[in-house]
Amino acid sequence: MAGGDDGLSKRSIGLAFRIGIEMVAAMIVGVGGGMLLDNWLGTTPWGLIGMFFLGAGAGIVNVYRAVNGIGYAPGYRKQPGSESGSEQ
Repeated sequence: MAGGDDGLSKRSIGLAFRIGIEMVAAMIVGVGGGMLLDNWLGTTPWGLIGMFFLGAGAGIVNVYRAVNGIGYAPGYRKQPGSESGSEQ
């Protein structure tokens, strides 16, 4: 294995762990919130079911953002082909 491949594999493993943790954390928060909501309102399965799907959706959005790098760069990116002094 070459020296450059080691850094790439570490980043790949790091991204894989991050994706797994993002999904598990979103599901735990969703299911836990649903259980608390059910105990508070007395609507036994429905809060859990609704919050399960909300947590799953949030986990999928977080994974999508992590893979594409959306929302993690400071500031705005410049549009391709635009120059710094030519604003219209």
